[in-house]
Amino acid sequence: MTTPSATSAGSRQWTPESWRARPIRQVPTYPDPAKLGAAEARLQGYPPLVFAGEARRLRAALAIAGEGKAFVLQGGDCAESFSDFNANIIRDTFRVLLQMAVVLTFGAAVPVVKMGRMAGQFAKPRSADMETIGDETLPSYRGDIINGPEFTSASRIPDPARMEQAYFQSAGTMNLLRAFASGGYADLHEVHRWNLDFAARSPLVERYRDLAHRIDETLNFMAACGMTSVTTPQIRETDFYTSHEALLLPYEQALTRVDSTSGDWYACSAHFLWIGDRTRQADGAHVEFLRGVRNPLGMKIGPTTEPDDMLRILDTLNPHNEAGRMTLISRMGAAHVAARLPPLIRAVERAGAKVLWLCDPMHGNTISTPSKIKTRSFDAILAEVRGFFDAHAEAGTWAGGVHVEMTGRDVTECVGGAHKLTEANLTERYETFCDPRLNAEQSLELAFLVAEELKSRRRPVGQAAGLFPAIAAQ
Repeated sequence: MTTPSATSAGSRQWTPESWRARPIRQVPTYPDPAKLGAAEARLQGYPPLVFAGEARRLRAALAIAGEGKAFVLQGGDCAESFSDFNANIIRDTFRVLLQMAVVLTFGAAVPVVKMGRMAGQFAKPRSADMETIGDETLPSYRGDIINGPEFTSASRIPDPARMEQAYFQSAGTMNLLRAFASGGYADLHEVHRWNLDFAARSPLVERYRDLAHRIDETLNFMAACGMTSVTTPQIRETDFYTSHEALLLPYEQALTRVDSTSGDWYACSAHFLWIGDRTRQADGAHVEFLRGVRNPLGMKIGPTTEPDDMLRILDTLNPHNEAGRMTLISRMGAAHVAARLPPLIRAVERAGAKVLWLCDPMHGNTISTPSKIKTRSFDAILAEVRGFFDAHAEAGTWAGGVHVEMTGRDVTECVGGAHKLTEANLTERYETFCDPRLNAEQSLELAFLVAEELKSRRRPVGQAAGLFPAIAAQ
């Protein structure tokens, strides 16, 4: 085996387990350390879920997006569950992401990099360690990889065997995603037909019809030029990457491997890992772990983020300021984005840090109804996206993508949208165990509206020449 390269920040030497000497948050206490160690040892012997070369390819694509030459779509479940593991659910979410990507490609006139919150998004940070219902208080549900959602004492005990179940479910999901991406399911013409069907049944049909028909004309022109799914592989295939929050570090460490070609360490649980708003302590365990792996990384930044803290973590995670390494995922909330985001953008620009900016319009806009049901307003989600674009337009920087919690199913968890879901509709198909997600129709509606924003904000130089290659690249 190749000897791994040593990674250091300052004078600290990095190893896959050096995070264990650091303060840590949002990690459960397992009642049986021996059982935990045995599960970690078994995971260390399993094959990687992703490969270093794939992560490097994504990193190159994100570097291009950081230069304003691509747009990123990152989406999927708030938290995957063991009970929802079936081919139809995976297929439907993948399909909606493809549909969104085609619309966004046309709006931005640049390729869209597609990342799913899939094949590993099982752990969730919680605002409180304990949860009370009635007179009973139990440990909080932290995602299926840790404990169960049922409100019973047995279900809420952290069980390390769940890490293995998460691994095998992720492996099955990865197999299916790779087959969909390369086996013809991602054919651009078929995806566009799905979008035409959506536009025809949307209450905002007149608004979307023009964009859908212009995409249709573009595809017809490409076909007339001989660019079909038979002659052009890029039309029938696509690159699709997986991502999740690197929260449960025993799992992440167990799936960290040395790349035989470069000698570098890679986290092989996903192509892209991000650090959450609750675990981005500069001296904490999560930053310590992620600084040593060579995957492209993300960091959530919220309204409490201080510019100096953000820059300190960027320097730790990306000491050589390499393009494509770091993505900043803004999650301010519609009410705070105009005031809180611009100072962070200015700080990054002054420091000369090479980053890609994404907007997470979901997490800062979660509210509770009078009946204690968590939901999100579609109008607030869209308002934060627009505020994100406004902040970057003012700074002269590239608003590089969106990060959304969504599903391909017809759930009723977020209010608003063209179909005007209300609080009264929430109980019809409220299926999430964690945070509310956009359903398929709301996700596509958001894509069409964001595409309109992108089109109206396009930089004029070179856009016409780049339009058709961008569409062909999906």
